[in-house]
Amino acid sequence: MAATTVSRRLIGRGPELATLLEGLRAAGEGRPSLAFVAGESGVGKTRLLSALAAAARDEGARVLSGECIELGEGELPYAPLIGALRPLVRAGDPALTELPARARRELAALLPGLADDAPAEASAAGSLRETQPRLFEALLAALDRIARDEPLLLVIEDVHWADHSTRDFLAFLGRNLADERIIVALSYRPDELHRRHPLRPLLAVLERTPGARRVELAGLARDEVAELARELTGEEPARELVEQLVARSDGNALFVEELVAAGPGPLPPSLADALMVRIERLSAPAQEIARVLAVAQPADHALLEELAGLDDGALRTALRDAIAGHVVIVGDDDRYTFRHVLLREVVYDDLLPGERASLHLAVAGALERRLETDPAAPAEAALPSAIAHHYAAAGDQPAALRWAVRAADRAERVHAPGDAAVLLDRALQLWDRVPEPAAIAGCDHIDLLLRAGRAHRTIDEGRRLTLIGHAIREARADGADDPRVPMLLRERSMAEWTLGRGEASRATLDLARRMLPDDAPPADRTLLTISRLRLATLQSRFAEAIELAEEGNAIIAGQPEESRLRVEIGLHFGHALIMSGENERGCRILYDAIEEARAGGRMESVGIAYTNLGDALHLRGQSAEAQEVAGRGLAELPRDTMSYLWVRTLAAELAIERGDYPAAREYLDGIGRTSGSSRVNVDLRLAELALATGDLDGGRAAIEEAERLLVDSLEPQFVAVAGVLRAELERRDGTLEAARAAVERALERVEYCSDDTVRLSRLAVTGLAVEADAAQRARDLADGDEERAAIARAEIMLSRARAAAEGAGPVEVALAAMAEGHMLRATGAPADARWRAAAQAWDTLSRPFMATMARWRAAESLLAHGERDGAADAVRDALGAARRLGTGWLAGELEALAARARLPLGEDAGGTSAQAAGAGDEDPFGLTPRERQVLGLVARGATNREIGAELYMAEKTASVHVSRILAKLDVRSRTEAAAVAHRLGLSADA
Repeated sequence: MAATTVSRRLIGRGPELATLLEGLRAAGEGRPSLAFVAGESGVGKTRLLSALAAAARDEGARVLSGECIELGEGELPYAPLIGALRPLVRAGDPALTELPARARRELAALLPGLADDAPAEASAAGSLRETQPRLFEALLAALDRIARDEPLLLVIEDVHWADHSTRDFLAFLGRNLADERIIVALSYRPDELHRRHPLRPLLAVLERTPGARRVELAGLARDEVAELARELTGEEPARELVEQLVARSDGNALFVEELVAAGPGPLPPSLADALMVRIERLSAPAQEIARVLAVAQPADHALLEELAGLDDGALRTALRDAIAGHVVIVGDDDRYTFRHVLLREVVYDDLLPGERASLHLAVAGALERRLETDPAAPAEAALPSAIAHHYAAAGDQPAALRWAVRAADRAERVHAPGDAAVLLDRALQLWDRVPEPAAIAGCDHIDLLLRAGRAHRTIDEGRRLTLIGHAIREARADGADDPRVPMLLRERSMAEWTLGRGEASRATLDLARRMLPDDAPPADRTLLTISRLRLATLQSRFAEAIELAEEGNAIIAGQPEESRLRVEIGLHFGHALIMSGENERGCRILYDAIEEARAGGRMESVGIAYTNLGDALHLRGQSAEAQEVAGRGLAELPRDTMSYLWVRTLAAELAIERGDYPAAREYLDGIGRTSGSSRVNVDLRLAELALATGDLDGGRAAIEEAERLLVDSLEPQFVAVAGVLRAELERRDGTLEAARAAVERALERVEYCSDDTVRLSRLAVTGLAVEADAAQRARDLADGDEERAAIARAEIMLSRARAAAEGAGPVEVALAAMAEGHMLRATGAPADARWRAAAQAWDTLSRPFMATMARWRAAESLLAHGERDGAADAVRDALGAARRLGTGWLAGELEALAARARLPLGEDAGGTSAQAAGAGDEDPFGLTPRERQVLGLVARGATNREIGAELYMAEKTASVHVSRILAKLDVRSRTEAAAVAHRLGLSADA
């Protein structure tokens, strides 16, 4: 006789539990992580997580849990997060009530009652692209606050059913967890993940995040099945029974339980039959409750009372029967669900089609009545989505259309654009299937297409462009342009820009402005002008931006939101003016924007103004002033704003430029993971820091991450800098073709459209450095054709650098001096004077790394032209500066130069007495006359066999000579040996 039908303890799973507990303890030490528990249904994921939760509580951790619900895409936005946090709101937990007011207002969209002084809708201002990140930041701040006093275990089950917005938040966590005392445990079924399942690409990323742990549960072993049977029956199971259980269950714990619960006699032929045995043993009212719950789950007592047709006493008796039979459980939120999803599935599948549709219709009607009569119901984020789902499942297409639109409204208010997009797509599918759809939906088809397109903005830009295209064609179908066409064109332009179609985007927006009728609302004209201004700014078209800003300021005069619009225009106007040389006016406009935005409580705009002001000042050579601006921004801005991260990244960029690498590292380490353009910005700064300090592997990783996100970008602030850094990385690796290609690609994408002379000049100088290297290499190898080609390419780059410097911007002038030095290096002419001038220009701008680079090149030039004493002084100064900066790569280059040339550096610069002694030797490298002969042939490109034939020695002997020469010259390759021989006159025939 069975002692129980459900095991009360965890059987096996010791190593798996230990892995998860290790993650929990790491979280307690400030090393957060994501943990993944994968396994088929019934294998024991929930039981393992329950054991983890119990152990976590025993160790003093806090546990929150939520589960995803199988209602289909776009049904219940943020369902597991709401489920996890709602009990804390009801209890008035200080971890939430003491959050900053801004964070509480954002969370109130999901958790009504958290910010009684600010309704949920108040946080919905702004586009979904702006509001969802704010909600995510608030959620992370809440989790961080909860975990401050004790580590937090957040359990989210069944993420294979996660809604789009929950998946977005998990992606956000993967990027942004830094030092929070949090571990997030996620369970899912791998067998549910078909090839196009939306969770599959997310898991591919999340399971590779730092500290991620993955536990895959297989079936129980034979001895564990026997132990489970012993636990369930209270006696030693017969050997035959254990063998049958192993064979039939494949070690699945739930299958074992159900097979044992089926009782003595032949085992049921299928799992469904085994599960139905449990259901059929319930009383008739309890079975009816199970059928209702299979459709309505999760359901509270009132909903079951309305749907089951039982009086209160009978309902309670039926529920107790279902709970005692281990079919139904009561959750922390006092709602009823099946004990296991497979139990629900088998009951749902057993319903007749008409019975199923009728129940769905009844559930939808009950929920709709609740929404209309219960004052608290409208605050429930999931209710409209659930109603939409049940009407769709019932086949009531008019009601499904109406509620899909209403549910999308609610999804947008709770910052769930992905779920809104799915719901609106469903509404579009239903449009032609119902009579008078516009009356049902409350909008016409064009407006629905527009809404759906906007919702796809953060999900699928290609789909967004398609939907907006359909809307435009419909609006123009009857030959008379709909007045909405200009704003629809604006939407298309935004989608085209995001997809990297910069010129198409500009042309579309220009068309929208031309089509706007003279009597159009001023707000529409303003919106189009500001959109055009943004595009011009992003493409660094500063003259055009100034013209558009002045036009915009004329339009907004007297408009209701004049102050807000003036700030939005000023953010771009001031930056463009400074970049065009009107520093005083541009700074005044940006400072006015800061004051006006601050007065209106628009801190994101305050942060953008600080960022644009600091960036413009830095590009104009006023880095000290830019540093002051960044400092004020960091002191004033809330840390949970996106613009704070941009100001912090700017502070890191300024620290790199002034050679304060520890400060730069501290700024960047404090940012954490971000997304989109802010992620690109951080990656570029990480790459700059890595290249400055000599961490080529770190630089390569950061550049590759930035390039992945910049595939379609046309913004010079990103594309040009990424091209410079990629080219510099490849140049240092000696792959000059790849370096040249990186420069050319970047120039193709930004040169034709940009007024950003600083970044264009950086590209040109980098290209010149590459061609100078190529020309030197060609001379070393006596390849005249390649040398001439490299010089010709260098001259083109020089013309670009000179053109950029015509406006006399101090940074452009310093870069032009570098370009002149590289040009002379390419031709082999003396260049030390040019390099000294460049170093002085960088000193004036307080940019020591660039100044030290110039002094290194000056030393090279002096040495190449026989001025050893001057070269020694230049190397000594530059090496001291490089070591003070902590730029290991540049210090290494200078040390290698000194060692190869045996320059006397003295003890202060790290020179050795051997170097000093060797300085005056005729052959400072100690080459024998025979080795000098071999080196001469190496310099001409001879192979070991050709050297042996020329000098009458064996090929193996020639190889030994070459190896000794490489060691004495301290070089890695024959090409480098040839270069040293050529430039220092070491070979016998030099």
